[in-house]
Amino acid sequence: MSFGSSSGTTTNSEINVSNDRVLNSPPEDSVSDLAFSPQAEFLSVASWDKKVRIYELTATGDSQGRALYEHEAPVLSTRWFPDGGKVVSGGCDNAVRVYDLQSGQSAQIGQHEGPVSAVRVVDVGSPMVASCSWDKTVRYWDVRQGPGAGPVSTLQLPERAYTMDAEKKLLVVGTAERHICLIDLSNPGSIFKTVQSPLKWQTRVVACYPSGTGYAVGSIEGRCAIQYVDAAEQSKLGFSFKCHRETRSTPRPENVIYPLNAISFHPVYGTFSTAGSDGTFHFWDKDSKYRLKGSGNVGGSIACTAFNRNGNIFAYAVSYDWSKGHQFNTQNYPNMVKLHPTTDEEVKQRPKKR
Repeated sequence: MSFGSSSGTTTNSEINVSNDRVLNSPPEDSVSDLAFSPQAEFLSVASWDKKVRIYELTATGDSQGRALYEHEAPVLSTRWFPDGGKVVSGGCDNAVRVYDLQSGQSAQIGQHEGPVSAVRVVDVGSPMVASCSWDKTVRYWDVRQGPGAGPVSTLQLPERAYTMDAEKKLLVVGTAERHICLIDLSNPGSIFKTVQSPLKWQTRVVACYPSGTGYAVGSIEGRCAIQYVDAAEQSKLGFSFKCHRETRSTPRPENVIYPLNAISFHPVYGTFSTAGSDGTFHFWDKDSKYRLKGSGNVGGSIACTAFNRNGNIFAYAVSYDWSKGHQFNTQNYPNMVKLHPTTDEEVKQRPKKR
């Protein structure tokens, strides 16, 4: 099904992005991930330039760099610890690293046999780092044990892990060959269930609902699926829809399909955003099956997105997303992070119909 158009044409440019602020001193190569601190207006940015940068955002919308630390290869993922005191990251050096904001020191806490595609901080009685990799594993790391301690636990996956997310007691991993692995963090040492993605093409991103009761899946074919852990809820409420597509009339009529690169859930309202290679982002209400607002083309692919802790800032990276291979990553391709102040009209759920 399709609810609401999400093409990048001017008739769809309902969100005014002209006042969006640009993050100062951006990375020197493509941005791979964004994450806001749960405690303050700090933003961590992971990049292909092998660095993780931490910025502070001011009340006036300005930004300034506060810290920087390095991996030995491109960084693919970054997240914050619940107390806002540490940042964790993983990358193509197969390493999981933690940066302590107070000491200004970074340390490697984990190692995989392949690139680390995603990291998350999960609650398994105490905060622990979960990392997934192309080596077909999820590994858990206890920061308190220090470097060299080895993983607390290792989970074997059916294929290479491309994407992962966690919320409450739900951890979801999307792998090659369209496998989706669900892990109940009450029992983190085993996979609760493995299902096939309802989307026909390669999984690009998974994102958990704030409630931890389900997740959204995005694919390279410009489609999004709304999924629930509970089978009865899935049967009643699950669906998929088309997005990030563009109808062209010249030089010949065609429907152009773009990868869906990023899905972010609003921390307060539970609505969500999608962003793609077409250079547009959109806000959706899954419960009403309704597209709330959409942007026009922002000048380049949107590689990743994030809401801040109260949902009034939406960050998006206009950056090369590698969907067309290395030869299209030219010197003049835009590379910036923009900050969009959200309004309730853009992100609040629609009133329920009686």
